[in-house]
Amino acid sequence: MNPMDCIARQGTLKGEARIPGSKSNTTRAVVFATLAPGRSVIHNPVTSVDCFSTVRVCRQLGAQVQIEDGTWTVDGVGPVLEPPADILDVGNSGTTLYIITATATLLRHGHAVISGDEQIRRRPSGPLVQALRDLGATAFCTRPDVGAAPIVVGPRLAGGSTRLPGVNSQWLTPLLMTGPLSDRGVTVEVDNLQERPYIALTLRWLDRLGIQYTAEEWRHFHVPGGQAYKPFEATIPADWESACFPLVAAAITDSDVVIHGLDLNDPQGDKAIISILQQMGADVQVQPDGGIRVRGGRSLHGIEIDCRDIPDAPPILAVLGTQAEGRTVLYNLAASRLKETDRPRSIYEELLKMGARMHWETEDRLVIERSNLHGAEIDGRHDHRIVMATAVAALVAEGTTRISDAPYAAISFPNFFELMQSLGAPYELVPAAESHRQ
Repeated sequence: MNPMDCIARQGTLKGEARIPGSKSNTTRAVVFATLAPGRSVIHNPVTSVDCFSTVRVCRQLGAQVQIEDGTWTVDGVGPVLEPPADILDVGNSGTTLYIITATATLLRHGHAVISGDEQIRRRPSGPLVQALRDLGATAFCTRPDVGAAPIVVGPRLAGGSTRLPGVNSQWLTPLLMTGPLSDRGVTVEVDNLQERPYIALTLRWLDRLGIQYTAEEWRHFHVPGGQAYKPFEATIPADWESACFPLVAAAITDSDVVIHGLDLNDPQGDKAIISILQQMGADVQVQPDGGIRVRGGRSLHGIEIDCRDIPDAPPILAVLGTQAEGRTVLYNLAASRLKETDRPRSIYEELLKMGARMHWETEDRLVIERSNLHGAEIDGRHDHRIVMATAVAALVAEGTTRISDAPYAAISFPNFFELMQSLGAPYELVPAAESHRQ
């Protein structure tokens, strides 16, 4: 990515906008289509950097992917894959890392090496690697003491039973996706599953594709083997994770914004932002046509927010908390610490630079109080959600804020800056400051 900074100032928003498709759904759709022999058609995929990483590695596994405006066509290769000729580079996509690691156990022969950027090479993969070994596949990290990518994987996912810690749903989803193609089926016991909406999203895809499975009390999952995926045509719903940023921005400023394309029946966990904003006193209305209207200017008050099922939301929720009277408490943050960065700690350190009143009550409870923010030099930390959250914070901060790593917003929300600018956000992208260049 070209090094660019965002210069951001105080401002309000007005107008209507449509949120792009869901990254989580797009990633799953491309992999499912790869594993289904024949042609699948995916409408409204998000053209994010992470999803292009998924396309790239699926092409290396033999899929043919044609990308057109608003529609991707995938000619899948079926349940047995040929070994790739090069390293499977997932870029910055943790979802792709874990799903492709399991997918590569379906190789006909040989091995695959899965790796990614510096952040990916720090993300914990040991529990998934051990689970794949339990299920008969070849799998190991090249640095066993680190337990992270690069990962070497080979056939064959024979099936059987394994156990996973529940702190990261991204270790479970790959087993549910590949389990139907195993010989004997896959049974997984999960301890204290976090991020349950992401598993609900995966199971919804299995339902759509006619796959048999059982899921008991978010603890016991069984997928019979010997099943097959069929080609499909699907429309990707809008991304609630992306929607959180303009919705919060409107609520904390004197704004009037309508966001289109969202589905309140979608299992994505971040749709909780609607009830969170309403509980805090924001004026949020669901319109008859499905649009979400937020009118700012109302007094907000702090609440306690359980982040177990919304691990991507703590950065923007921390910004929201700075504009609410009293205390806002974010808890159950363990899953959020395993993302591109330790996100609760990252947003805590960056908002402190802007004058936020925040403290740790315990290691798992971050307390935010009403704060008068001011402009600052922000380190985006190569984390799209830190970049976008601090850009929203800048709308209520006195003076000018400069945020590094601005292009990383495209990891999940490719038109974040353009969409926010269309609503009136005073953002300007400029060449990175010399101190930010690497």
